[in-house]
Amino acid sequence: MTVTTLPTAQTAPTAPTPAPAPFPMATSAYEPAPAGTPADAPRVFAVIAAVMADAMPVGKNQRNASQNYQFRGIDDVMSAMAGPMRKHGLFILPQLAQQQMRSDGKFTRTLITMRYRVYGPAGDCLIAETPGEAFDTADKSMNKAQSAALKYLLFTLFMLPVDGRSIDDGDRDHPVAGNSPQQQRGQQRPQRGQRQQQRRAPQGEEQPQQQRRRDYAGEARKAASEEQFAAIRKAAEDAGAPPEYIAELDAIAAQKRAASTAPQQPAAGPQQQAPPAAPAPAATPTPPSAPPAAAEEALRIAASRAHLTTLDADFERVYGVPIAQASAVQLHAFRKKIEGTAA
Repeated sequence: MTVTTLPTAQTAPTAPTPAPAPFPMATSAYEPAPAGTPADAPRVFAVIAAVMADAMPVGKNQRNASQNYQFRGIDDVMSAMAGPMRKHGLFILPQLAQQQMRSDGKFTRTLITMRYRVYGPAGDCLIAETPGEAFDTADKSMNKAQSAALKYLLFTLFMLPVDGRSIDDGDRDHPVAGNSPQQQRGQQRPQRGQRQQQRRAPQGEEQPQQQRRRDYAGEARKAASEEQFAAIRKAAEDAGAPPEYIAELDAIAAQKRAASTAPQQPAAGPQQQAPPAAPAPAATPTPPSAPPAAAEEALRIAASRAHLTTLDADFERVYGVPIAQASAVQLHAFRKKIEGTAA
């Protein structure tokens, strides 16, 4: 018997899937000032250094409730930079250089490169490109990616100081390691030996709790000597407390000094009636004994929050001196006016 092999259909070889093109790397460049610009006009590099000197710290004051972590919001970063940039005549012009958007039906992933032109008063500019990436279930991935790119441009270009009391380094849409649902379930489920120890613990004994943030203001009010207050103030500075918080501590110390040096009248005897006291004049609140630099920083923060763009001109019109030559008392009084108007 002869067996004949029938021809089989051959499948054409599949062409390999081309690898995605690499995303262009971010670059930077410099454009000089236009012809005819005065030679004494400050160039953009000097202005960036001046803005860095006036930049305010940005702490992790925002909270992601769904994933339980703190983060630094773009609104806080822009508020911290608005005042110093207006003061020194610096502005940023954004431009979308590259973008890639992909969607799997549930999430949209956006990867962009933003090109920023940082202009100084002389007209010259520094060109910097910063990447941004974001995921979103709706149509906000592009907005989030642009916010991330701008935030990290401001942080890296101006070296914004951060609040030293913030430990983790998470962002709005990236949970901190250790907060995933699987790890939370593992942390909430104690081992058998641990459950037995918890049942054996006395009812009056409390389990160890997470360390709370230190209340430096409360300790300053209870300080019995200048040495104790100085130690509390130094501890607050080492912990990264912002200048306005240090100024609040100095105000507490000044109030305690004023109260301790006030003359005390002897109490009247049991049969001796004290003469009627004359009406006391209205008490003037004691301004904080903060150094002028700290008071100026607190004033500019208040002006930035109140969107006051004419701070320097308004201050000089009221007191007759520029902010750089004003005393801490004048700076504190003007800040109180701004905060009272904003409220």
